[in-house]
Amino acid sequence: LAGRRGGGMAAAAAAGLASGDFADLREIKKQLLSVAERSRERGLQHSGKWASELAFALDPLPLSELPPPPALTEEDARDLDAYTLAKSYFDLKEYDRAAYFLRGCKSQKAYFLYMYSRYLSGEKKKDDETVDSLGPLEKGQVKNEALRELRVELSKKHKARELDGFGLYLYGVVLRKLDLVKEAIDVFVEAAHVLPLHWGAWLELCNLITDKEMLKFLSLPDTWMKEFFLAHIYTELQLIEEALQKYQSLIDAGFSKSTYIISQIAVAYHNIRDIDKALSIFNELRKQDPYRIENMDTFSNLLYVRSMKPELSYLAHNLCEIDKYRVETCCVIGNYYSLRSQHEKAALYFQRALKLNPRYLGAWTLMGHEYMEMKNTSAAIQAYRHAIEVNKRDYRAWYGLGQTYEILKMPFYCLYYYRRAHQLRPNDSRMLVALGECYEKLNQLVEAKKCYWRAYAVGDVEKMALVKLAKLHEQLNESEQAAQCYIKYIQDIYSCGEIVEHLEVSTAFRYLAQYYFKCKLWDEASACAQKCCAFNDTREEGKALLRQILQLRNQGETSSTDIAAPFFLPASLSANNTPTRRVSPLNLSSVTP
Repeated sequence: LAGRRGGGMAAAAAAGLASGDFADLREIKKQLLSVAERSRERGLQHSGKWASELAFALDPLPLSELPPPPALTEEDARDLDAYTLAKSYFDLKEYDRAAYFLRGCKSQKAYFLYMYSRYLSGEKKKDDETVDSLGPLEKGQVKNEALRELRVELSKKHKARELDGFGLYLYGVVLRKLDLVKEAIDVFVEAAHVLPLHWGAWLELCNLITDKEMLKFLSLPDTWMKEFFLAHIYTELQLIEEALQKYQSLIDAGFSKSTYIISQIAVAYHNIRDIDKALSIFNELRKQDPYRIENMDTFSNLLYVRSMKPELSYLAHNLCEIDKYRVETCCVIGNYYSLRSQHEKAALYFQRALKLNPRYLGAWTLMGHEYMEMKNTSAAIQAYRHAIEVNKRDYRAWYGLGQTYEILKMPFYCLYYYRRAHQLRPNDSRMLVALGECYEKLNQLVEAKKCYWRAYAVGDVEKMALVKLAKLHEQLNESEQAAQCYIKYIQDIYSCGEIVEHLEVSTAFRYLAQYYFKCKLWDEASACAQKCCAFNDTREEGKALLRQILQLRNQGETSSTDIAAPFFLPASLSANNTPTRRVSPLNLSSVTP
């Protein structure tokens, strides 16, 4: 293989510029136009579209510089009639008919179309069978019958080194479908060396790489296409900062008009939950490319999270007018019904999406969420499992499975699934809080404390980690730490500027009032008790405590000075102004709930 890869390198040098070398954009444009044409000749529509979109973002070429059509060999000329006829059948999705007329063709182009027609024919039959029984289908029940034969034939050609870049790509796809992942990765890497400009091979590699370690050990060709691949894989692996840096450098290199890059940046912001940024980029993208349907399901997820009903309704109607039977359209309509709490109808649209494409990841996950809403846990588990079969990196499916097992009161299962979700999103506080709750149920309180603290440290989205941590400390009679957590929590809530409906604020004030009361710090206790009076659920306790403090003061009980006020006491409340070590002062007098 090393020798073959070496040969591939020479071809790569001829086919692409060195990695990160975007000085000659005209040369890149020529390469893109050429590979778009070659992809279309072989029926590889998506790779052709990707190259065309990217070429469109670059300045037009003068007539003298347009790439010439690929030269025909003797074999091409011999197969031309059969190829032309078969290609017309192929375009009409008559794959078996196309393959029949291509038997015995020797040219690279016709041979590829022959094998690809057989592969797609098998896939179509498999999908039709899957659709007919969209029940709880196990992965192995419906197979593409053509795969084994294709593998045998392609491996013979591979050993004889008779496969070009496109042939290697198809061989890799067949291996992946047969779950021979390691062999598939090697073949896709080889395909990228032989034909670096074919995006399909890079994309397949993206789907097979599960972590950064695997990425390090790949010997990839040193071409400008590698930059696009790395940006894409970083987005997939949730390495969003690196991905955004790559996309920015691609924009600076001259691809600023590329709708592909703009959409990928929007998806990256969606993945780190920077919702405002993602929404504004999607809106910009819609202005540039108003009939675009790709990624619109991601856009609808953002509108859903923000509960933007009118915008989501407009998007759903708009996509319906463009193309009713596209997977993304069905997902957008499903999200719209889900936002209106019509969960049965939403699930129906996600099912429709899956009939159109059973390997569509987003729809499986969203359908799982709908079944959860309908309290149908077994169907939810089934849907999430399908999502994981399609893509093991989908943290939402792992998290969803954790939630379903939580409802079923099976904490050990929960723990496993939440751990997997946490591994995929180490800096997502929701996964950490869920893990902490699991450990708490299993009475592993030390682990639970670690999870809650880490959730607070990475930036707690739901602002619940500190309260949960404080309650744990309460259970363990660690009153100082509990008080410290409640103080931090109150600081966090009020520093947001907006007071969200937080029931736990009153709990925090109640605990602190009692805590200071026990420490005989009357001023602090009464300040917190007064805050308690502002909340319905703690009003009576607050008043009672204020009366007790007044009574004790009248009896001449002075504020405790022999007990040093705890180190985390907010300075503005502390009677003897003990210096606070770990927590910045909390000025409760300015806080008005």
